[in-house]
Amino acid sequence: MSLPLMTPETAADAVRRTRLRRMQAVALGLLLFAAIVYVATLDQDGFLGFVNAGAEASMVGAIADWFAVTALFRHPLGLPIPHTALIPKRKDEFGKSLEEFFSENFLSEQVIRERLASADIARRVGVWVSVRENADRVVAESATVLALGLRRMRDTDVAALVEEVLIPRFMAEPISPIAGGLLQEIVADDAHHGLVDLALEEGHRWLVHNAETFTEVIGERAPWWAPDRVNEMVTTRLHLEAVRWLADIRRDPDHHARQALDSLLRQLAQDLLTDPSTQERAERLKARVLEQPQMVHTGMSLWSAFRKALLEGLEDETGPLRARASRELVEFGERIGRDDVLRERLDAWGSDFAVWAVERYGDELTTVITHTIERWDGEEAARKIELHVGRDLQFIRINGTIVGGLVGVLIHAVSLAL
Repeated sequence: MSLPLMTPETAADAVRRTRLRRMQAVALGLLLFAAIVYVATLDQDGFLGFVNAGAEASMVGAIADWFAVTALFRHPLGLPIPHTALIPKRKDEFGKSLEEFFSENFLSEQVIRERLASADIARRVGVWVSVRENADRVVAESATVLALGLRRMRDTDVAALVEEVLIPRFMAEPISPIAGGLLQEIVADDAHHGLVDLALEEGHRWLVHNAETFTEVIGERAPWWAPDRVNEMVTTRLHLEAVRWLADIRRDPDHHARQALDSLLRQLAQDLLTDPSTQERAERLKARVLEQPQMVHTGMSLWSAFRKALLEGLEDETGPLRARASRELVEFGERIGRDDVLRERLDAWGSDFAVWAVERYGDELTTVITHTIERWDGEEAARKIELHVGRDLQFIRINGTIVGGLVGVLIHAVSLAL
């Protein structure tokens, strides 16, 4: 079923209509002028014979071009002449041809890559975001959108996602290959050393500042029959040795305790990948954790705390989160400007993504043209198109009138010469 164009006539359409009618009046005026001249010089010889021949040919050219232009949009004089009213009748075919033309000439891989390469997008983006005001604007807009999205996320929806999608997916996915491979890569890259250093630092600091707590905990486990003085000496000594031991491990990156931990982690990673019993224990541990009734509640508590903290950071215009994001964005833009390799990599990624998107969704994009035109009413579409191009088409009628007159004079001259 054909539907009318969705957009009603605008003020711009009214201006186009006025200009179209003005040019139509000019073309019609030239036709009437040629007709008057033709009648006035009828059956005249000499110079007026040339004028008469030119006027006659001008009328023929004007009427022929009027017919051609009018036939695009409607039936001339309302007569159902074949191959007229082309746009109303064949708009669907024109839409398909336009779709093919757009796809072949604008969505080809070579055109996309050449256009993106000439646009130098990465450099322009880098220069733009390296200006602090622009970076602040990007961060502010992104923060607003992200905060809006976080506020629209309901806790019930998140809980349902965790309970109905994530937990069953984790239950079905074997954890041993993932955990083993990840742990193996962490140990191979010594990525865990930072965490170990942090734990040693915090553990040493706690022991130094909590000597009484340490001795009380150890003292509670001392034999009841031992004298208090002996227990105090033993616990004090244990505290001193623990502090010294942790200090030694902190200072020595090759300490045997560190090496023992690395060896333990390497063996655990290997067992997770190859040892069936270790894999079974890991799966049982995973199942026990995920089946806990408090799993969803704990996850939602963590999510609520994270969302609250993130929202506060996003909404604080002068807070550290926005300031840090703007600073990082400026530094990234400056790096793009001076790092040719990074800039080329970003441009390549952009081109690859654009080509992938066009190859995957190009057909859906171009079919919008066909589907939209198919929904148009033929006569309304013809009127709209005529408003946009009809004024220029009137020059065809004007040129036909003038050129026709010149050709008529030439033919009359040749006839006399022969």
